[in-house]
Amino acid sequence: MPDTAIAAPVIALVDDDRNILTSVSIALQAEGFVVRLYSDGAAALKALVETPPDLAVLDIKMPRLDGMELLRRLRDKVDVPVIFLTSKDTEIDEALGLAMGADDYIGKPFSQRLLIERIRAVLRRAASRKGLPLADGEAAPAPAIVRGRLAMDPARHRVTWGNAAGGDGKGDVALTVTEFLILEALAARPGFVKSRDQLMDAAYQDDVYVDDRTIDSHIKRLRKKFRVVDPGFKAIETLYGVGYRFNED
Repeated sequence: MPDTAIAAPVIALVDDDRNILTSVSIALQAEGFVVRLYSDGAAALKALVETPPDLAVLDIKMPRLDGMELLRRLRDKVDVPVIFLTSKDTEIDEALGLAMGADDYIGKPFSQRLLIERIRAVLRRAASRKGLPLADGEAAPAPAIVRGRLAMDPARHRVTWGNAAGGDGKGDVALTVTEFLILEALAARPGFVKSRDQLMDAAYQDDVYVDDRTIDSHIKRLRKKFRVVDPGFKAIETLYGVGYRFNED
């Protein structure tokens, strides 16, 4: 009988902080990943192009070749899922990184467990896009969610909103993994209020501490992204002092 085992995913870590390289690589190896380490972008570029990993975690702020430029050059050569790991945390940085083709964005300091969950989520999305089977032990993605004009496909990590920009079609809305999980939690039960604590649990699934303003920032960015395709988007409602809810229309 042929061997149908799925090879362990290869993760490339690119960061000039050797403490991060060491601690994160140990955590990833403990989860069964194969890890390749690079201490700067210039050294990583040639290796990542010649032997692409299944996913790359790139620090943005590095000497010689920063993460943004490394991603730009990678995208010219290979299609590798990328998660940015950075001490920067502004909307401009995130928007630029995602516009360049990053799959997710995590700010330092970070929980290793959170990073591992994000890596698994991006790998699932990449496997689904390519029609590949899930890795051993991976749960099947949740079924699609359709709530009025909203359609969410967890298997493909795809979100669309109907009547885009006032038209009759649907517009794609590009979300990070965290934004997707927050929206999924809200859309699962339209009309029901989700507290900030409940949204933290849904999005982070970890003991990492995030404050109320982190969730509020994610909600703000979600609204902004939906309003690009529908300026009249009002489906995510704030209940001051309580939380948020999704209104199906």
